[in-house]
Amino acid sequence: MTHPTDIRRDHTGDRPLLLDLFCCAGGAGKGYERAGFAVTGVDIRPRPNYPFTLIHGDALTVIADLIASGGIRRYTAVHASPPCQKRCALTVGTNRSRGWGGEHVDLVAPTRKLLDATGLPYVIEQPDGKADVRKDITLCGEMFGLGVLRHRNFELGGWTAVQPKHVRHRGYVRGWRHGEYRDGPYVAAYGKGGGKATIPEMQQAMGVDWTDIHEELTEAIPPAYSEWIGRAFLTGTTVGAVAA
Repeated sequence: MTHPTDIRRDHTGDRPLLLDLFCCAGGAGKGYERAGFAVTGVDIRPRPNYPFTLIHGDALTVIADLIASGGIRRYTAVHASPPCQKRCALTVGTNRSRGWGGEHVDLVAPTRKLLDATGLPYVIEQPDGKADVRKDITLCGEMFGLGVLRHRNFELGGWTAVQPKHVRHRGYVRGWRHGEYRDGPYVAAYGKGGGKATIPEMQQAMGVDWTDIHEELTEAIPPAYSEWIGRAFLTGTTVGAVAA
């Protein structure tokens, strides 16, 4: 595992400060906070359920302004979860069948360009699909004993971590698919109907208890994922030195 040589500290405490771009309701942010970061989120929509400091604005504009002003130097690392509907495996087929191909913009490339310009270590998160990200780390709910599978890929910029073992799934995701109902230990935390999870089921399955908004839950990553990533980053890093 390799890491950058410097950790900057949030002026309000002894926690490194992380910028959480496209933060939605804070699934990623909550995990990083549990790992030991102070977190500031950025989202283009008002997010009253977001549990940390929130900058309301376009994420790419905000980070470009932070780079220009030098404000980015307050931060230790950046996490970004740019919109994925254009290339997400769960939506790409539906988009094609309904003629929706032009409705969603792929923001991964412009996000990466700005993250590289910060000079900071970063994480770009995307679901399984055709998004143009390196799959440096792939995490699954079964790795953490959760009630969802919810595979997510993470590109690591400026640092590395070792891929954990992808453990065997215990069964099916519960619900209807292609006219057949299957029971299983996992719930479908996306969409509505067809046996999809209820709001309480999604909250329980993902470990997200601070929002009950359906759209926010369906877009959230389980905090266990980013807690693992945050701990992987911080465990090998000390102030002003690279851990041996």
